[in-house]
Amino acid sequence: MPAQDLDTDLEYERAHLAASRAALRRMREHAESLFRTGQDVAGDAYAAETLGRALSRRVAELADDPSTPLFFGRLDFADANYHIGRRHVTDPAGEPMVLDWRAPISRSFYRATVRDPQGVQVRRRFGFGAGQLTSFEDEHLDRGEEYGTASRILTAEIERPRVGPMRDIVATIQPEQDELVRADLADSICVQGAPGTGKTAVGLHRAAYLLYLHRERLRRSGVLVVGPNRAFLSYISAVLPALGEVEVTQSTVTELLDTPVRGVDPPDTAALKHDPRMAEVLRRALAGLLRAPEEPMVVSDGSYRWRITAEALRRVVEEARREELPYATGRERVRARVVGLLQRQSEARRGDSPGEGWLRRMGRSKPVTEFLDRCWPAVTPDGLVHRLLADPQALAAAADELLSEAEQARLSWPKPPRTAKATKWSEADAVLVDEAAGLVERLPSFGHVVVDEAQDLSPMQCRVIARRSEHGSITLLGDLAQGTAPWAATDWRESLRHLGKPDASVVPLTIGFRVPAVVVALANRLLPALAVDVPPAESLRRDGALDIRTVSDLPAATVAEVRAALEHDGSVAVIAAEAEADGLRAALAGAGIATSTADEVEPPARVTVVPATLAKGLEYDHVIVVEPARIVAAEPRGLHRLYVVLTRAVSRLAVLHTEPLPAPL
Repeated sequence: MPAQDLDTDLEYERAHLAASRAALRRMREHAESLFRTGQDVAGDAYAAETLGRALSRRVAELADDPSTPLFFGRLDFADANYHIGRRHVTDPAGEPMVLDWRAPISRSFYRATVRDPQGVQVRRRFGFGAGQLTSFEDEHLDRGEEYGTASRILTAEIERPRVGPMRDIVATIQPEQDELVRADLADSICVQGAPGTGKTAVGLHRAAYLLYLHRERLRRSGVLVVGPNRAFLSYISAVLPALGEVEVTQSTVTELLDTPVRGVDPPDTAALKHDPRMAEVLRRALAGLLRAPEEPMVVSDGSYRWRITAEALRRVVEEARREELPYATGRERVRARVVGLLQRQSEARRGDSPGEGWLRRMGRSKPVTEFLDRCWPAVTPDGLVHRLLADPQALAAAADELLSEAEQARLSWPKPPRTAKATKWSEADAVLVDEAAGLVERLPSFGHVVVDEAQDLSPMQCRVIARRSEHGSITLLGDLAQGTAPWAATDWRESLRHLGKPDASVVPLTIGFRVPAVVVALANRLLPALAVDVPPAESLRRDGALDIRTVSDLPAATVAEVRAALEHDGSVAVIAAEAEADGLRAALAGAGIATSTADEVEPPARVTVVPATLAKGLEYDHVIVVEPARIVAAEPRGLHRLYVVLTRAVSRLAVLHTEPLPAPL
């Protein structure tokens, strides 16, 4: 096209962006107006509160970030064209000005090809700077033009420097990622993703897509995102709100548990408590509380004395046991059936049915309560675990032929706390208490659960999530090569079995868009030593830089490297063994360089000092890895930790060391 036509087209698109922002502002102002007047039109206080929550949520969903483009693409069909963006925007007449990226027609933006144009004649991508439209690029699919990953604008967006939290990737989703994002709600999937393949973004965008498609259903049941630590959750916290989704629960596994953690286990004891055999030990311990009735029951209601034989009581207990209900539900089922036997006797004697008050009184009567306490005693989850760990005989009975005597001795407390309330529970104990809670009562289940960095979940932690996704689906995200926990997964099928989703699909993502090829090649040298069956990562990024240097003064070299990194755009991370982090932070402060911590949502400084144990899932433009040998030596799976650390860089990686590099490097 002649230059003048290109300029005219660009001005038209800028005008459409301005008009779309104005339309979104009107939509938000209208929602705010309804929110202010909602209580005046609601019929009662409950309706007013419900309406207020809905309108408040709507106002938040319509928030506009002027630094973020409202649309990033356009599809031209024979009879119409549509701008594709982060949310749906309409003009005052209700006509669409921007289509939500999750709308059915938007699928063609990610999937249309020359071979399968899906009716698309032209696909346009927009380039932006500070929220302003600066350029566009057209692919004439009807003429055989298709740029794919060679797109200049696509490449620039992927490689754009970043500071602060993770961004969404709606403008750069690739076809294989889009297929996972748009998977059906009923489908549970596991994504084995090499570093930089966008697995975290796939999981978050799938959550946003499912909320768009099943809004009311998932609003009732909820969507849960589980991450490895609070630093990671802070890093991803802005993605879903940027897509208009503000009601997603984000949590670590420990935060899902109701038990306060105040104690610490020795590593071998913690590993044993995370062993899946403990689930059977707890089940046996609970089942061992049940007793067969040996005596008849006699209950008086003030007018008559009713008698139930021991045989009839045994049948009631045995029937409830066979139904395999949650323990507390089974206890109440037994109570109700005993009262039912009394009710039938009363009806036969009196000729009419007793009232609700009589039934409640019989259920709370002393003979019924004493019978229940003997044969189906009340129990609390923490009380069950306390009894198991405080009483070696109770543990031996429940763990017979499951745990060795040495393992039982490792679990038993040498000086048991007097009560469950007085116990200083460890993180592993909290998982056991949650397992017990799932046996005692049915826990609420989310409609969909996204689990990131899942390779570090123990079997018992998988069961924690399984209880919260019993009636929903899951998106499991991880990389077996990045497993650093003592119980790290080596086979996704085993993890999926503990999660209650054994039939979930396992899908590999091996092509990276974020980590440069030179960095990936360095990290891949570690794979043979990691003892996991995963394909080596590949990268489409041919830019990037790698610098490995032996230095004599680590703090001084780190300060110099940070100063050099600050000459470039983007975020800078100094990653070292946990014991080294404070010293490096002090050295940078002494040099006048401000630093942030990994768990800050809006880092006040461009430079972050990150202990290697918190680096998982995070990304920075320039990463400075300090003394790899100490990172490896700090923990049993140190080489896996180093693999994680080396793959945090999305532009440049510098490795500084005084000690020899680990042998695989």
